[in-house]
Amino acid sequence: MSYCFSKKVAVGFEEAILQVTEELKKEGFGILTEIDVTATLKKKLNVDFRKYRILGACNPPFAYRALLAEPRIGTMLPCNVIVQEMDDGKIEVSAVDPLSSMQAIQNSGLQGVAEEIQLKLKKVIEQL
Repeated sequence: MSYCFSKKVAVGFEEAILQVTEELKKEGFGILTEIDVTATLKKKLNVDFRKYRILGACNPPFAYRALLAEPRIGTMLPCNVIVQEMDDGKIEVSAVDPLSSMQAIQNSGLQGVAEEIQLKLKKVIEQL
């Protein structure tokens, strides 16, 4: 089982971020965090790295249901979506597969939530 869903898109890096943010919004997600990996690596290690951004996406009703089912689930939230420039210059967007990431948790109450979020994140990637 793959741990993420990915798609290369025919737009620039910043446009890909705008598009994925809009598609996430349509599925009820907001962006809680945004990590510019490129800038962070430059600042902390003084290394050059390709364009790479991590978006921490959250769908509040589903996050609430997951938190009610499993008190420590916050260690796996929010759902990460990455936008990165590949070696060939193309832009790829990837989203975590919540079913894959939650396999380690022995809690059947999370299964339905993970399945619903999986469908939403797959749709986001497919719509790009």
